[in-house]
Amino acid sequence: MEEVIKIEGGHRLHGTVRISGSKNSTVALIPACVLGNAPITIYGVPNISDVKSLMELLRELNVYVEQIDEETLYIDPTKMNNIPMVSNAVSKLRASYYFMGALLGKFGHAEIKMPGGCYLGPRPIDLHLKGFEALGASITYENGCYILHADELIGNRIFLDISSVGATINIMMAAVYAKGRTVIENAAREPEIIDIATLLNKMGAKIHGMGTSTLVIDGVGELKTSGCNHEIIPDRIEAATYIIMAAAIADDMIIENVIPQHLEAILMKLEEIGINMKVGPDFVEIFGRNQELKPTEILTKPYPGFATDVQQPFTALLTQAAGQSVVTETIYTERFKHCYELNKMGADIDVRTPSGFVNGKTKLSGTSVVATDLRCGAALVVAGLMAEGITEIHDVYHIDRGYDNLDNKLRSLGAVFWREKVE
Repeated sequence: MEEVIKIEGGHRLHGTVRISGSKNSTVALIPACVLGNAPITIYGVPNISDVKSLMELLRELNVYVEQIDEETLYIDPTKMNNIPMVSNAVSKLRASYYFMGALLGKFGHAEIKMPGGCYLGPRPIDLHLKGFEALGASITYENGCYILHADELIGNRIFLDISSVGATINIMMAAVYAKGRTVIENAAREPEIIDIATLLNKMGAKIHGMGTSTLVIDGVGELKTSGCNHEIIPDRIEAATYIIMAAAIADDMIIENVIPQHLEAILMKLEEIGINMKVGPDFVEIFGRNQELKPTEILTKPYPGFATDVQQPFTALLTQAAGQSVVTETIYTERFKHCYELNKMGADIDVRTPSGFVNGKTKLSGTSVVATDLRCGAALVVAGLMAEGITEIHDVYHIDRGYDNLDNKLRSLGAVFWREKVE
């Protein structure tokens, strides 16, 4: 039996939805906690399956982890053991690769099998590995596992050929204990990196330049032996997804617990296509639209540009714009599987990698579709809310990896949304 999501489309949304803590921060913050030698309490943890997988990995490392309440984790690494990470939990999420930097930094040794996660075309970790090598680590690949070792990590100047979030975070974590200064040039500037660096600095690391393309890490001999607390930033991708849902089919909807600065590229694009909104200090209010949506062009870019994770749900909205929109993907050039699923629902999208040509306005009809990855799932939820009839989404585990309490949040807004077991 498989669990599917069913959505009866056409019901107008209204009300207020509160955004959870950042998934992309959380999946790096949890591995970052093992760098320390004292308990850490993290607030604002989203209730998603990736967190459960990471908790499983912590316990395998003999790290004590307790869920204090729905949004709070207590992590105590004082008795952790550095063992090879080869369990199935590693394969469940791509973010398990953050244990490479954390374990290499703390113990000078890490063994981990190839991480899992959504398949979005080639997603090599060569930049991570080059960064580790620049710090003095040797790397071998045996029986499906990466083995990283360094008798001593030495700070170095590292230039990233691509402004990679994962590589920036992983190298930063490894460099915390490296001798001397590490400088990461062309570092990613995403808010999640600032969030992880902020926690590490609370723990006693010396990291400067967060939010710029030059990240400086001065190695320390040890981190603090007293614990600390940290609250995760709001999830800008979840926020953008609900904002897009509101733009698609809400009469009046408030998305609260957001940092509007993190959403500027998306909000500007929504205004460009004709969405009426009010932006407050920690909320965005979307008003029901009374005009035809205009087509546009989207080019995904590293932060502060248009986020690749938002491209897929935004494409679903563009099926309702009058004319041809062009979506060009520069981060993951094969991130267009959602287009084929949307076409099953009546969309007219011509994919010519690395672009998708969205011809609108088209009527969407509910049918059986597959969430091929996390943000594809988000796009199908957006489409299902707009479609006539019932949409049945399969492989919903992808959606549950990144959206906290999706069912209740949508139902509270007026969506007709439920789950069923099917053969």
